[in-house]
Amino acid sequence: MQIPAVPRPFPARLKTRIAPTPSGYLHLGNVFSFALTAFLAENCGARILLRIDDLDRERVRPEYIQDIFDTLHFLELPWHEGPKDAMMFANEYAQEHRMPLYRQALEQLKEDERIFACNCSRKRILTQNEQGIYTGSCIHKHLDPNTTDVSWRLYTPPGAVLQYHGPDGPAAAVLPATQQYFIVRKKDTFPAYQLASVVDDIFFGVDLTVRGQDLYDSTLAQLYLAQALSKPSFGNTVFYHHDLLLALSGDKLSKSAGDTSVRYLRKEGWKPADIYILIGKALGIPEPLNDWRTLADRYWRLMAGH
Repeated sequence: MQIPAVPRPFPARLKTRIAPTPSGYLHLGNVFSFALTAFLAENCGARILLRIDDLDRERVRPEYIQDIFDTLHFLELPWHEGPKDAMMFANEYAQEHRMPLYRQALEQLKEDERIFACNCSRKRILTQNEQGIYTGSCIHKHLDPNTTDVSWRLYTPPGAVLQYHGPDGPAAAVLPATQQYFIVRKKDTFPAYQLASVVDDIFFGVDLTVRGQDLYDSTLAQLYLAQALSKPSFGNTVFYHHDLLLALSGDKLSKSAGDTSVRYLRKEGWKPADIYILIGKALGIPEPLNDWRTLADRYWRLMAGH
């Protein structure tokens, strides 16, 4: 997928969000994405929502949640709505507080016969497709969705074409094989990421989403899900998918890679400007960068060939 240059003047938007998952300490790739989000919001007149995705109970830890606030404050990355600190997040903004909305969406999908139950394990799926792509093997089993140890998957007809708004205007794409029959409710009965993300963005009124290229397929899945839920407002969102910031090895940055976490660099004595300069060098930006605004501006100019 080619990264388009961002049009100027920027189209007016109401709200965007930064949506970290507290499954590890934030790394340089997260900072890059947050900087682009803040820059676009500033130029679109949009407010920024801090939306922390904490439904992965097995991986979420309190220190990771605290790290989100520590990192945003340290790097002076702004947000206008959402929790101000970890306590406010736990008391008011954790996703458990929106569980009724997720349950309502899931029940709607079930009543409309848009889902089917699946009891496949990852191992079984790999035996059916060596790339781990689910082929719909449970569709004809007619498993009871109310039984235990089953996930709910969405019916997705092959070749489904999805319309969306990108930085260059209206665009269309086919739902990829990796998102065919994607999960909307996990086996533990908790909503899956795709469903929770769509419901949250609609609930908070988000109409500008900034993501890495690696989440492009997720964007298409979420557009399809919003259609299944009869939520046309989600289709009005403008989506920007940016380059991924890679490690020196060329690999995608991971939250398990401690030496690229902001927490690690802070402990080593790095200042905010040092971190922005390091990100800039990884992107091929040679000049000094003092803050998130300069980093994002230079990146978009680089993409536009200026």
